[in-house]
Formats: sequence, structure tokens, C-alpha cells
Amino acid sequence: MAREQLPVTPALITWARERAGFGLEEAQLKFRNIVDWEQGDAGPTYAQLEAMSDAFKVPIAVFFFPAPPDVPRPEETFRTMPDAVLAALEPRIKLLLRKAKVLQLNLSELNGGRNPARRLITRDLRFPLNVSLGRMAAAVRDYLGVTLDQQTSWASTDVALERWRAAFARAGVFVFKDQFRAERFAGFCLTDSEFPIIYINNTATKARQIFTLFHELAHLLFHTSGVDFSREEDAPRWRHEAARIEVLCNRLAGTLLVPDAALIMQLAGRDFTFDVASELARHFHVSSLVIHRKLLDRRLIDVAAYRAAHDRAEAEREEGGGGNFYNNQMAYLGRAYIEMALKAYHQHRIDEIQLADYLLVKPRNVGPLEERFLRGVAA
Repeated sequence: MAREQLPVTPALITWARERAGFGLEEAQLKFRNIVDWEQGDAGPTYAQLEAMSDAFKVPIAVFFFPAPPDVPRPEETFRTMPDAVLAALEPRIKLLLRKAKVLQLNLSELNGGRNPARRLITRDLRFPLNVSLGRMAAAVRDYLGVTLDQQTSWASTDVALERWRAAFARAGVFVFKDQFRAERFAGFCLTDSEFPIIYINNTATKARQIFTLFHELAHLLFHTSGVDFSREEDAPRWRHEAARIEVLCNRLAGTLLVPDAALIMQLAGRDFTFDVASELARHFHVSSLVIHRKLLDRRLIDVAAYRAAHDRAEAEREEGGGGNFYNNQMAYLGRAYIEMALKAYHQHRIDEIQLADYLLVKPRNVGPLEERFLRGVAA
């Protein structure tokens, strides 16, 4: 018996394919009948539609829209990044940019176009490029509602990452993660007037992920989408304004996470060694390289000491891969987003197929994922 062909909108298939960067011939290698689908002479089965959704990184529901949605390509949001740098991005990063845009659209759909947070940090806080970093860091910390004493009291860096992520969600910024499979990238963000999001590399150390959170938050507060490179030498040569913003984002992250006065107090009466740096890193829940960088900026250590710390950090870089599929999905999507999708399902606003679409899993995986979510498996 022939499988049912679904009444999708042909123009949406063309839109999704082109937006994902697939030429027609390339797409035919994956979907033999895509020409017929785009011309409206035939339609895909649900399994084929599911495969297209995965390949083109758009929700299944989009294929049933009457017309293509009016959203910019994610690459177009990086206004400060030179075109040559954008063009040279690894294919995996371009794919994740599209995936991030899908999640941004999902947030809008699940919430009727309005951010569910009571406040939106990117709307309430605005800073000029000549801002005092100390004042900006204090304002951001106060808005997030996390004191330095609370930060240093957290049991581990893993806990710190979860707590910061939850604080960002309360401030209207959703954080997603994934395996970037491109070592030089630590994260990126996408600006939006209602749903700004941050995307971080899950294969980086938890301390590095925390730094990336605040680097990208700074981009959002300056109202520029950006990319955080894992190493300084990986960053391309930027235009003057873009270079200035990158420096500001790094310094804001360092200033907020490790305030100068608190660092000097911790160092009082102690000889600085790598072991002391590691102890301070654990205290503030940052990497030891952040500690070394702050001391270098204050000329308390020399360049040779910083480079030695840099080389050691490179040797200790975490390798990605593996893990339980459901636990990974929870880590990637975050508890706030998953709870939002499950709530919509249990309120009968979406069906199980739509829920699977929002959770980026197949329908058969929805039950086990919800079970782990309800058990409170760490995300």
C-alpha cells in the first residue's frame, strides 16, 4: 500500500532547501523526488518530511505554512563580522547557526511571540561602547540577581553553569548547547528584540562555557550578534569597531566573573603559582586562564607566565563525544526550554508530533526524554 503523501506547501520546501545552502542537485542525492515536491506534483511522506526537517534544520510545521516566514538568514545577524570571516565559517558552524534560528523561532511559537520572562535584560539594560566595565558588570550582576558570595558558594563549576543558565533564562535569554565539532569556536549568539539566544560549545570545559555565556551576553547587550573563539589566535582580524567589541566582551566577562577587588583580596599575602591560580579558578568557577589573563592585564605576571598557562589549558581541553542521548538532549536544550514545550503539550496546545519537533527528537523518543526530565536528570 502506498504511503500517504502530505499536503505541504511546495514553496516552503524550496525556501528551506535554499536557506540551508543546498543546491537542487545536492538535495536530490538525499531526496530523489524533491523536484516533484517543489513543483507540487507530489508530496513527501511523513518519514521524508522528518528527514527534510533534520537536513534543512527547520521545524516540520514550517512546511505547512502558506508562505515562507519573513526571517533573516542567521548569518545576516552578524553585522560586525566581516563578510570574509562569515564565508569562511566551517559548514558545521553554519548548520548550527540555522539550528539556532530554528530554536529561536520555536521560542516565539511556543510563547505567542512574547518572551515568557517577566523582564528582558537586553531591553532594560543599554550601554555605550565607552562604558565603565566595572559599572556595567555590577549592573548586569544585579539584574541577574546573583551576588558574588552566591557565585563562590556554589558546590562545583558544573553547578555554577546550571545556575547561571537558569539566571539567564529568568532574564529572558535562553541558552542552548551542542557539540560544535570545530575546536576554535566556543559559542555564538543571535540578537532579537524578543528572543535573544546564546549557543555554546558543549565540548568545552564547564569553566570555558561559563566565560562564553558572559562574552555572548555582552554581545547581546551591545546589540550585536557575535562568535566567541576558543583561543585568541583563532580569532580573525576584525574591523576596528568589531575588534573593539570583541575586547569589550572578553573584558566584561572577566570583570563580572572575577571582580578585581575580590581577586586582589584572595591574593593578599600569597605568592602566585599555577596551583594558586587553579585554586582561585575553582573559587570563582572560571578557568585558570581567566585568572592568568586578569593578572597579566594588571601586570602582576609577565607574558611568559600567561603563555605557559595558555599551553597548559590547551593540553587539558576537554574532548567531546559520547554520552546518553536523552541526557545530551536535556543538556543541549536546557530545562527551561524543555519545560516550556512539555507545558504546551500537556495544555493541549500542540500534539505529540509537534512536541517532538520542538524537542528535536523523533516522536518515539518523547516519552523517555520527558521521563528523564521529570526525574530531574542534570542538564
